[in-house]
Amino acid sequence: MRGADGLEPGQNQPPRSGGWFCLRRKEAARSEQTNCEDENENNFRIGKESGERIKMRKVLVLEDETNIRSFVVINLKRAGYDTIEAGTGEEALALIQKNPDVKVALLDIMLPGEIDGFEVCRRIRAGNAQMGIIMLTARTQEMDKVSGLMTGADDYVTKPFSPAELTARVDALFRRTGGDEAPISPDEISDPPFLLNTRNRTLEKNGQRVKLTQVEYSIVKLFMENPGKALSREEILEAVWGTEFLGELKIVDVNIRRLRIKLEDDPQNPSFVITVWGFGYKWEA
Repeated sequence: MRGADGLEPGQNQPPRSGGWFCLRRKEAARSEQTNCEDENENNFRIGKESGERIKMRKVLVLEDETNIRSFVVINLKRAGYDTIEAGTGEEALALIQKNPDVKVALLDIMLPGEIDGFEVCRRIRAGNAQMGIIMLTARTQEMDKVSGLMTGADDYVTKPFSPAELTARVDALFRRTGGDEAPISPDEISDPPFLLNTRNRTLEKNGQRVKLTQVEYSIVKLFMENPGKALSREEILEAVWGTEFLGELKIVDVNIRRLRIKLEDDPQNPSFVITVWGFGYKWEA
């Protein structure tokens, strides 16, 4: 038997219009609040990710072999780096012009076209003494390593290499270039005819700016902070390249040779960077 309301006995009645309306409003409000919370959360994540991308450290990878380049890029991205890729020397130089925030460049030596890795390194150094440069090469000849360092490279990696080794070297070089952090010391170290400005990370000789790579700057700073003290090759290597450096001790000698060309009046008869035979070097200005 149906009641006056048309329902069977015991059947639930719908809420009164006012209650039903209030219930629907509450449900809509909860739904709207949930949607807003989800949207805010998404915006937060997007904003956070965008911030991380902005802060990521940028590395140029110049390698003509696609498989090797992809291998390098994947591992650098896993290590938290932002990468830009080039397959030729011309493309790499164009990308550097468009991306002045590149801090480290990995340059393969053997490339198609007229510009090889050595020439790319020279051109980078002609306009940018601050960028860190690592040469990638399949060659094992000693002269190729020396040539890369003498053209302005800071380090080299011989193929095949492990992801851990490559990442460690990029990490170390990025720290030496200062990354995105501005130097905090405003001090100057004066040792006539040289003046080292640790705020700007610059060196002057007789009032003239000397263009140094970050590795060269670090070596000069180490010397000028320890005038007259004989520093072993191992001490220089650890202070400048770090304890995690996996390369050869010879890299110290190559960079000293390069420094003498820039600092000495007569690089064949140095008067500032003095060799301590069988041990290392010392600074006398």
